Amino acid sequence: MIASLIVGLSGHAMTGEERRFYRDVQPAGTILFSRNVADREQLKRLVSEVRDAVGRDDFLVLIDQEGGRVQRLKPPVARLLPPAAAYAEFYGSDPEAAKHAAFAVARLTGEELREFGITMNCAPVVDLPVEGAHEIISDRAYGTTPGQVVALARAVAEGYLAGGVVPVIKHIPGHGRATADSHFALPVVATTREMLSATDFAPFKALADLPAAMTAHVVYSAIDGAYPASTSVLVTREIIHGEIGFDNLLMSDDLSMKALSGPMRTRAEAVIAAGSDLALHCNGDMDEMRAAAEGVPALSGRAAERFALACSCIGPIEAYDREEALQLLAGLLGQQTPVV
Repeated sequence: MIASLIVGLSGHAMTGEERRFYRDVQPAGTILFSRNVADREQLKRLVSEVRDAVGRDDFLVLIDQEGGRVQRLKPPVARLLPPAAAYAEFYGSDPEAAKHAAFAVARLTGEELREFGITMNCAPVVDLPVEGAHEIISDRAYGTTPGQVVALARAVAEGYLAGGVVPVIKHIPGHGRATADSHFALPVVATTREMLSATDFAPFKALADLPAAMTAHVVYSAIDGAYPASTSVLVTREIIHGEIGFDNLLMSDDLSMKALSGPMRTRAEAVIAAGSDLALHCNGDMDEMRAAAEGVPALSGRAAERFALACSCIGPIEAYDREEALQLLAGLLGQQTPVV
């Protein structure tokens, strides 16, 4: 049995309580944050500990390693990475070179993540920021037009896959118009469905073949004024699976974010009932993790198939020009020589 749940860890090593939880609950994966990282060898040990506790090969190890503001692994543990906006700026002068650089740096990042046993990266961001929206997305976006975002995000996703890491596009069906940070409040977007279809939803539709996506804790009042996308049956059925056509592994954004309300078990039940295959809980709080685990079923049916498909993307690392990738990364960071 595999629980429809991804959970975090409290610190640099597993506690006995965490080890028992992972052994007994059998979550689909774990997600790492800066609080879990001291140095390279410690991180490798931690990932090994978690895998040993679970005792299965079909287990995902996630991280948010976008670059820029959202980078859980930082120097000296891992290379500094540029924000998505750096690729967007490059694209303005040379689209093909920007796509090549996006692929190469993602390929390099995938190799680095695999060194630690990390197999899934919650990136690229596919959201379209608009003027007046909250800055939570801003420089995390690859542009402000669907075509540019699709071109760069696909290059990034393909780079991760070539590096043996599963990309997770986020935040489906679009967080770019949100006027609040869903970590702290529930954003409400009042834009018409027609406008959303032409802008926010369009990049996700073009990238619907990718293996995994993360939902948005955002209310789209023109579609469902009562529930955010992550807990909305209507948005999941009509927009994510319907209009966008995404039918691969779908996970919620973090259950512990303040955009959601109510007991943790209820939150977990709600995202699964809405249509997510996996509920994501990030903060490492054991009481909350137990409550979330009580609210999710075992993976089965189509959800289990989607999970297996995502796991199958964790393939061998493809050969590439590593020195070129390092030079491209250095250029994006404004450095004269690469950081090895």
